[in-house]
Amino acid sequence: MPGGRLTQQERQQIALGLADGLAYAEIARRLDRPTSTVTREVMRNGGPTGYRADLAHRATQHRAHRRRQTAPRDPNTPPQPHGRDAEAVRAYEETFTTLLMHQGLPRMTARVQACLYTTDAGSLTAAELVQRLQVSPATISKAIAFLDSQGLIRRERDERRRERYVVDDDVMYQSTMASARGTALLAATAREGVGILGAGTPAGTRLENIARFVDFVSESIARAAEQARDVLHSQPPAASDDSAPSRPDHG
Repeated sequence: MPGGRLTQQERQQIALGLADGLAYAEIARRLDRPTSTVTREVMRNGGPTGYRADLAHRATQHRAHRRRQTAPRDPNTPPQPHGRDAEAVRAYEETFTTLLMHQGLPRMTARVQACLYTTDAGSLTAAELVQRLQVSPATISKAIAFLDSQGLIRRERDERRRERYVVDDDVMYQSTMASARGTALLAATAREGVGILGAGTPAGTRLENIARFVDFVSESIARAAEQARDVLHSQPPAASDDSAPSRPDHG
């Protein structure tokens, strides 16, 4: 698989793929690049409807030029734990943030969630988030309030009575179940409309079909979450020396 920055020709292929309505994964496969590379490239340069290869290429060159002019990092900055590559970690956090934005989260909310998920402790204080993301406390507070309202984090007090924001194993389960309940509410509301608009009418039929579809989806999500809950509390299988994957890739 090729590494390094995307070439101008690759960006032109991305633009053509978007014009043809191809998924990011298919474009990435044709380029022999990770899907995350294509996703990040598109989202940083206008999105799927506004992406232009020439503008994206110039913007990337401009960013690279600015990085070369930036002062070097403080040599006293502590190294990444576990021998991680700091640049690779930053790039991955950006990829994760881009994905969350693509799913509908505001940028700062997505940055906070990505930061929490990529922290070994799985929890940070507001002050730690301010320091890591270099934004104001008010900005962090607004992002945290949104994540809390969606059940994507939980709050707890540490031994110093500081409020910490946590993304532990059970948060993902609870968030998924909240999503299932929200979907079930949509079904109930659609079915309420059937009684008002009339069963058997075109509008009533449409709403009844929506309700039946959404009921099935909601029940499936809840059932799958219950069945898979133990996965969140288990250790992944140890990586083998063999290059073959230990399980099928459903991505």
